[in-house]
Formats: sequence, C-alpha cells, structure tokens
Amino acid sequence: METKTIDLQVHPSLDDLLSVVATGADVVLTENSEPLARLTSLKTTAKPRTAGLHAGAIQMSEDFDEPLPDSFWLGEE
Repeated sequence: METKTIDLQVHPSLDDLLSVVATGADVVLTENSEPLARLTSLKTTAKPRTAGLHAGAIQMSEDFDEPLPDSFWLGEE
C-alpha cells in the first residue's frame, strides 16, 4: 500500500485528502515534518482466498488424532 505524506501547512482541503485515500493510498498528515495523524480507507482491498492454491504443501501424520501418552502430560521424557 502506498503512503503519501502531506504537510498541513499547505492547507489541503478534506475533499483533496479523501480523494487521495480513495485511490487506496494511506495519507500521513504532518506539521513541520512531525507526523500527526494517518488517514486510511475503511474499504478492504484484500483479494478473496483461492482454495487449493498450495495443495500438498502441508502433510499430516497418520497418528495425528491419537491421544498423547501420559508421559507428555506429566512432563516426563
């Protein structure tokens, strides 16, 4: 995500700031090079997930759902 820095000494209008945010950029408002606030869009820009994208990347052991031994719960080795 792009971040734009705008100094308040330039006196930007709220409409101008919101139009920059509407493009998807974050706006950092500064005064004398000191950051004061950040404006960010509330709309999500995340893409929907694709099922099966990394098929085979994770493997589960055959004994995955079997109970753990008592030695595990008692802290014994």
